[in-house]
Amino acid sequence: MTSVPKRSLLTSINVTFLGTASAQPSSTRNHSALALRLNRDVWIFDCGEATQHQLQKSAVKMGRIEKIFITHTHGDHIFGLAPLLASCMNGAGGIVAEGQDQEQKNEDPRVAVDQNIPALEIYGPLGTRAYVRAALAYTYTLLGRPYVVHELRFPSDPTENDEPAGVARLLAESAHGRNIQMKDGVWPDIYKDGVVSVSAAPILHSVPCVGYVVNEAPVPGKIDPSKYIPAIKRTKTPMSVMRQLQAGEKVVLNDGTELQGPPRRQGRKLVILGDTYDPSPITHLAMDADLLIHEATNAHLPGIDKDTKEQDTHESVETRTKSRGHSTPQMAGAFAKNIGAKSLVLNHFSARYPGDTAPESLKIMNAIGQLAEREFGKPVTCAADLYSFEVGSSE
Repeated sequence: MTSVPKRSLLTSINVTFLGTASAQPSSTRNHSALALRLNRDVWIFDCGEATQHQLQKSAVKMGRIEKIFITHTHGDHIFGLAPLLASCMNGAGGIVAEGQDQEQKNEDPRVAVDQNIPALEIYGPLGTRAYVRAALAYTYTLLGRPYVVHELRFPSDPTENDEPAGVARLLAESAHGRNIQMKDGVWPDIYKDGVVSVSAAPILHSVPCVGYVVNEAPVPGKIDPSKYIPAIKRTKTPMSVMRQLQAGEKVVLNDGTELQGPPRRQGRKLVILGDTYDPSPITHLAMDADLLIHEATNAHLPGIDKDTKEQDTHESVETRTKSRGHSTPQMAGAFAKNIGAKSLVLNHFSARYPGDTAPESLKIMNAIGQLAEREFGKPVTCAADLYSFEVGSSE
């Protein structure tokens, strides 16, 4: 999908973890959710229960959300989606009168859908559209802004433009949701503008699951003014041509001399994975990532985690973790090394691993990070809820 870019340049890419728990939340970890800020715009990746509460605790502005990407439809990754839509899209409870048909039930004089506002885009696997529609319809939730659901279809999924059974399309739901088919095993450029693009690929879990790759378009190269300014001044060419040179363009000076700006350099690449015991199908899309976000649900921590079973080994924990569709820190570190990632951040931790700053908690998370580092060969960060950081330049 291509649209007119609203951003001429990404001056800031920020990642904020809104939830880092696996399966069950704890007092220190919320269900899975992540906010990606591109300048001021916000994209959400997964939306577990109480994501809207986490947003209110963070510096992320709910009103700036323009896209939501769901990796899979397990509840701990999607149960917060309908409440979030209601909060950020002027939602209200509807009125149901006896004898009304479905279209009338979806109308309420208190809420009118403003069709002049761009639709909030939701991407996810088959079932995302039906889930959102049913959650809103059966709670009589009315939205004041349109939304659209695009589904990433696996080869075994229906290919036709089918509609979820049992619930009519709501007034706020755009009819232009796409069913995106795979091409050569991936979903290339499911979104693209002049500044950033998103591609996706299946990753192996216990249910259909998706990993997303966010690519910044090539950015202007670093310019050395001393190479250009003397010639510009000598020929009395306006200094405004420096802007063109910075953009990598060719400039003809007043005396006919040609100056070529520095070549563009590769933009930043972020790989955001859902739950997985094997992300290898996304490998070629993920190569040379500036940032990999990978789950690390379980770890073997003898002498550190008091709940470690005496009979367990690293191998037995890995076998059990993979059987449930998940990864260990070592598996995450090995994949990060395999794709040549520049940095690795772990998330999606079992509830047994607290996310607070108590000394014992930090000791456990440090040990988990070290397990990944042994495979990756570089420092690894273990995310906690509301952990936020800027993704630096690709150079």
